[in-house]
Amino acid sequence: MKAAVVTDFGEPLHVREIPRPEPGPGQVLVRMEASGLCHTDIHAARGDWPVKPSLPFTPGHEGIGTVVELGSGVTTRRPGDRVAIAWLGHACGHCDYCVSGWETLCLQQRNSGYSVDGALAEYAVADADYVVPVPDALSSLDAAPLTCAGVTTYKAVKVADIRPAERVAVFGIGGLGHLALQYARLRGALVTAVDVVDEKLELARDLGADDVVNAAATDAVEALQAQGGVDVAIALAAAPESFEQAFRSLRRGGRLVCVGLPAGGTMEIPIFDTVLKGISIIGSIVGTRQDLAEVFALHAAGRTSVLSEHRKLDDVNDCIAEVLAGHVPARVVFEF
Repeated sequence: MKAAVVTDFGEPLHVREIPRPEPGPGQVLVRMEASGLCHTDIHAARGDWPVKPSLPFTPGHEGIGTVVELGSGVTTRRPGDRVAIAWLGHACGHCDYCVSGWETLCLQQRNSGYSVDGALAEYAVADADYVVPVPDALSSLDAAPLTCAGVTTYKAVKVADIRPAERVAVFGIGGLGHLALQYARLRGALVTAVDVVDEKLELARDLGADDVVNAAATDAVEALQAQGGVDVAIALAAAPESFEQAFRSLRRGGRLVCVGLPAGGTMEIPIFDTVLKGISIIGSIVGTRQDLAEVFALHAAGRTSVLSEHRKLDDVNDCIAEVLAGHVPARVVFEF
C-alpha cells in the first residue's frame, strides 16, 4: 500500500509502498477514503515536541475510511462500517480520567499518527473501540477535518463555557479557527476573528464573524480592548506571541483557552494582572469520542461548514510547505 512515511525528523516525507498492516486483537483494518493534514502532523514529522515519535512512522489522525477486516475479538464494528480515526487512538478505559469523561487525559493513551502509525496511508489499523462511526449524511472529505480540527475547537468552546452574547476572540483563522468561530456562534457568542492574512479574515466574515482584526496591520490588543475587551480568547495560532496577545485582550473575569501548540512555545503571564483581574487560563486538548459524535451530528444537521482543499498523497510535502507559509485558507484533505 502507499503511505507517507517519516524516516528522519525535519526531512521530507517519503511517499512509498509499504506492507499493508494486519489488524491485531481488538483492532480493525480501515481502507482510507480521506485524511486531513493537521499542523500536529507537521510537528510530528519535524520532531518539534519533547516526546518524539519513534522512527519510522506514518502521521495522520484525521482519517475517514471503511472497515474492511476485523481483528480477533471485535464485536462492535463490522466490515463496511465507515469510521473516523482520530488523535485518541487508545486509552485504558479504567483510570479516573477515562471513567470521568476525560479519556483524552489518560496517561496510557496512544495517539494516531504519533505513537502508532496513522492515517496518511491507503490502509490503517486502529483500535475498534476508539474509531468513531461517521453518519451517512457526511461526506468523507468533510468528516476528515472534523475529526481533529472540529472536535478540538468544539471541546475548546465547551470548556470555555461560553454564554450567549459574550464576546469571543478567535486567534488564528485556519483549519481550526474557521470551525472555532462557528461553534462559538452556535453558543450565541459575538465573535471577532484575529489573523494576519486578509483572505482568512474574509473567510471569517463569510462564516459569520461579527468583526475581524488584522494583527499584522493593527495592534490586536488595542483594537479588542477599545471595545471593552473580550470574555473569552481562544488561542489557536502557531505563534507563541499570539497567546500573549490573546491574554492581554481579555476583560476582567475573562478566560484564555490555550489550544495551539507552537514548537518550543512558552508564554509570559503576569501574575499581578491574572490575580487582580480574575483571569482564568484553560488548557484544552482535543475531545472525546462523544465530543466527536456531537461534532458529526451538528454537521449532519447543517449547522457547520467545512472548508478544505483536496489533494493527493503524493503532494504531501508541497502541502506541508503551503501550510507553513500560511497559503492554505483552512484545511488540506488528501483524497484516496
